[in-house]
Amino acid sequence: MANTQAHAGLDLPVAEPGLLRSLAENWWLLLLRGIAAIAFGTLAFFWPGLTLLTLTLLWGAYSHSDGVFALWTAVSAKGAETESRSWIALTGVVSILAGLVTFFWPDMTAMVLLIFIATWAIIIGALQVWGAIQLRKEIEGEWLLALNGVLSIAFGMIMFVRPAVGALAVVWMIGWFAIFAGCTYIALAFRLKHYKRPA
Repeated sequence: MANTQAHAGLDLPVAEPGLLRSLAENWWLLLLRGIAAIAFGTLAFFWPGLTLLTLTLLWGAYSHSDGVFALWTAVSAKGAETESRSWIALTGVVSILAGLVTFFWPDMTAMVLLIFIATWAIIIGALQVWGAIQLRKEIEGEWLLALNGVLSIAFGMIMFVRPAVGALAVVWMIGWFAIFAGCTYIALAFRLKHYKRPA
């Protein structure tokens, strides 16, 4: 069991060399992922006359940036075992590949885009739940990551079950999902900041 230290009035476990310490030291990367998600969701809502091509490229840019931040987090986790940070690396690789596909195939149909985003959401959600399970003994806020993963899987399943919804409904679903995911990322980022060692 990890030792504890008083920090901001809370008894928090001291981050031993490993994933928790690395995530805490790089909490701002998760914050950037949250900001990027909220920015994407907001643009999806308020961009007047948003075309399918614009939505595709916009989502591709978001997915690519999210993947870069995730991969950066995994690479920065030098003190953690490879197995413990593999879910972060896989999340980054999947998102980067998804972003590249949209850039090289920007004229995909609405149906293909919907299925593509749904598949991405389910894979990312499963990886986040896996990550939350690994963090459950190290941090009390792991439920935020688990919640994000479960909602991501649910979002993907809804997209699969309702593939014939109108274009506007698709944009709104994607926008709401991105904003909520961004909020949970930001909440988890500030939770991780509490575990950062004082300078």
